[in-house]
Amino acid sequence: MDSYDGDGNYMHQEDDWDRDMLLDPAWEKQQRKTFTAWCNSHLRKAGTQIENIEEDFRDGLKLMLLLEVISGERLAKPERGKMRVHKISNVNKALNFIASKGVKLVCIGAEEIVDGNAKMTLGMIWTIILRFAIQDISVEGNLTFCIFKVTVCSMVPTVKHGGGGVLIWKDGLGFCALIHRHRPELIDYGKLRKDDPMTNLNTAFEVAEKYLDIPKMLDAEDIVGTARPDEKAIMTYVSSFYHAFSGAQKAETAANRICKVLAVNQENEQLMEDYEKLASDLLEWIRRTIPWLENRMPENTMQAMQQKLEDFRDYRRLHKPPKVQEKCQLEINFNTLQTKLRLSNRPAFMPSEGKMVSDINNAWGNLEGAEKGYEEWLLNEIRRLERLDHLAEKFRQKAAIHEAWTEGKEDLLQKRDYETASLSEIKALLKKHEAFESDLAAHQDRVEQIAAIAQELNELDYYDSPSVNARCQRICDQWDSLGALSQKRNEALQRTEKLLETIDQLYLEFAKRAAPFNNWMEGAMEDLQDTFIVHTIEEIQGLSTAHEQFKATLPEADKERMAILGIHNEIAKIVQTYHVNMAGTNPYTTINPQEINAKWDKVRQLVPQRDQALIEEHARQQNNERLRRQFATQANIIGPWIQNKMQEIGRISIEMHGTLEDQLTHLRQYEKSIVNYKPKIDQLEGDHQLIQEALIFDNKHTNYTMEHIRVGWEQLLTTIARTINEIENQILTRDAKGISQEQLNEFRASFNHFDRVSTASDRRQLKDGNVTCSLCCHQGENEFSRIMSIVDPNRMGIVTFQAFIDFMSRETADTDTADQVMASFKVLAGDKNYILADELRRELPPDQAEYCIARMAPYTGPDGVPGALDYMSFSTALYGESDL
Repeated sequence: MDSYDGDGNYMHQEDDWDRDMLLDPAWEKQQRKTFTAWCNSHLRKAGTQIENIEEDFRDGLKLMLLLEVISGERLAKPERGKMRVHKISNVNKALNFIASKGVKLVCIGAEEIVDGNAKMTLGMIWTIILRFAIQDISVEGNLTFCIFKVTVCSMVPTVKHGGGGVLIWKDGLGFCALIHRHRPELIDYGKLRKDDPMTNLNTAFEVAEKYLDIPKMLDAEDIVGTARPDEKAIMTYVSSFYHAFSGAQKAETAANRICKVLAVNQENEQLMEDYEKLASDLLEWIRRTIPWLENRMPENTMQAMQQKLEDFRDYRRLHKPPKVQEKCQLEINFNTLQTKLRLSNRPAFMPSEGKMVSDINNAWGNLEGAEKGYEEWLLNEIRRLERLDHLAEKFRQKAAIHEAWTEGKEDLLQKRDYETASLSEIKALLKKHEAFESDLAAHQDRVEQIAAIAQELNELDYYDSPSVNARCQRICDQWDSLGALSQKRNEALQRTEKLLETIDQLYLEFAKRAAPFNNWMEGAMEDLQDTFIVHTIEEIQGLSTAHEQFKATLPEADKERMAILGIHNEIAKIVQTYHVNMAGTNPYTTINPQEINAKWDKVRQLVPQRDQALIEEHARQQNNERLRRQFATQANIIGPWIQNKMQEIGRISIEMHGTLEDQLTHLRQYEKSIVNYKPKIDQLEGDHQLIQEALIFDNKHTNYTMEHIRVGWEQLLTTIARTINEIENQILTRDAKGISQEQLNEFRASFNHFDRVSTASDRRQLKDGNVTCSLCCHQGENEFSRIMSIVDPNRMGIVTFQAFIDFMSRETADTDTADQVMASFKVLAGDKNYILADELRRELPPDQAEYCIARMAPYTGPDGVPGALDYMSFSTALYGESDL
């Protein structure tokens, strides 16, 4: 038998060895097979193998190669000659190396190995196995497989009932139990039978070779057919299980650490992607909305502009509020992400170009500026169109009256009736023409008014200006034509006047007085039917006063009417008295008493209608004034309320009453009270809409506009949400860093003192300020710059309380480091400086394995192989120490 000294070194005893071989030659067979398989399991890493254990080790080359593979060290340079002296030299180098590891070789020399002595060669291989595979896992110098007996003792009946030594492996249940203990999915231990050792052993050997990469070192027939299997063969085979499972355990530990780190990175990257998407969507919405708000293309009709105003109200009421919430949520998500990055020892998140929170705030400011300008433009356009409609209607009325008056006048002026008229008829025609010229002069003012209205419509860019201009031009051309024709006819009549003398002065007087009065009545009817537009009570009162003044002139006008009718009655009396053949008509004018009376009745009819219109407008202006006061009353309450709430939130954010949870509860109750105030804002929006619908453009009773209230309300909601998020992040930091409430109060007191002493935007004052711990910065400018890079990573010139807490507690934080992750990868890689994709897929979950493969750079070291990946640069990149 073999034995071991006190140090556990192998000592060969020649007599016992020979006797063992003679007593049971099956042992040598088992050892030869087992040792050969064990050697090949290592030699295949070097690309070679052995067939005959004593023949292949005779020249010492493969023996030296085996020792280099299992030890990881380089031996002395071998001799390449084929002479015996060269072989002995190589074997001696191998034996000397074994001895250098503290192993005492007894009765084993290089000559026996070179001569192919089977017993000596097997003894030497056993010594190597004992030293490099078993010694490190032995228990107090006892047999190695006792370690595994402890592992499977609860599962193998032989061990439970006092079995021991190598016999516990003979029925195969020990091997199966060992595999099942570490890899239960490979063997269903409950279905195995103790009375079927062949099946048990073959199952264990096949599973170990296929799934655990342990070569088949034993034959089931040799173990079952031997009373006592060879101890060394069993120990050698069992040690392979130990190394396999020990390596797997290390790989599992390393894989778990890597999975944890990668999970944090994946979660953070998802948050970054979510922020980028939300920021892109919000900026895109702003980009699409601003051109719409900046579109100042006016509409031609009041109805179209009113529709634009309604669309703008829908935008304010329906489309913008969700975007306000998205903007607020974006800031909260950004702050939460930065907190998680700091807690996991990751670099701060820097959004893509143009997607910083400040960029979004700038874009939002541009949106609100465009929004305000658009609303002002809409109201101005509505005023303009209202004015245009009024002027256009006035133009049409005056043009229609003038065109009705001029109808047939050109034909009348072109008549040559004076050529065949009598003297009295000529005088009548002359007087009639004089009356026409008087009437023509009286209509000159209306023509000028028509031209002035047309000019004003052009200046205000009236959409139907071409037709207005054309009509105005026709009226002016006709007026010029009438003037020329009138002058021509007057000249003709005056030439004939010398021949004609009789004229009826009474008809002439009637015509002269009736024409202005008729024109006055037409003007009065025009004024009484004229539309008006006012915006204040003072304006309608002015119109009412003018109307009362007009009514005061009616008695005098009625006297003039009676005087004119008296002239007509006098004519009729003369005609009747002197039987003058005047055909019953006035030759100097077309105006008759019936027409004067009809128009006078029309004027009297229009007066009460005008009274009613003024009364209704006065009531409307009173209602408008009520709406102004109603809006102002609420706005003067809500505006200061919002300002007070903003100041109260500012005070709450720096106070230290109670725990963070108490502060969070208080803030959420405070937020609820603010949200409950929303119906008052909605009520004010309703009042504002009534004001806009009534076309009220100013309000002297308040300095607050709806725009002021909206902006203040949005800022209030954003501020309370941001303050709650800061408290939540402080709780997250406190729990992750293990900060006590007392420490947190000390941090807050120091921060508040610093905040009062100096402004955070002043770098010099920040350095000189009396702030707790490292913020004193007495270690020099470099240390101060390092601290500022931590507490102000975005270089905004502001140190937040959250950044202050992170800095004060980060030195004691229990976080993974790049070196720890690198060491874990090295375990998975089997101590190599690189790792392969197959190794990552074998050790990590599929999604995290592919995550690493996609981001690891190719390994470029001299010891690399095709497909090698650089896990070192990847590990440092996870913590911002290099680029992925």
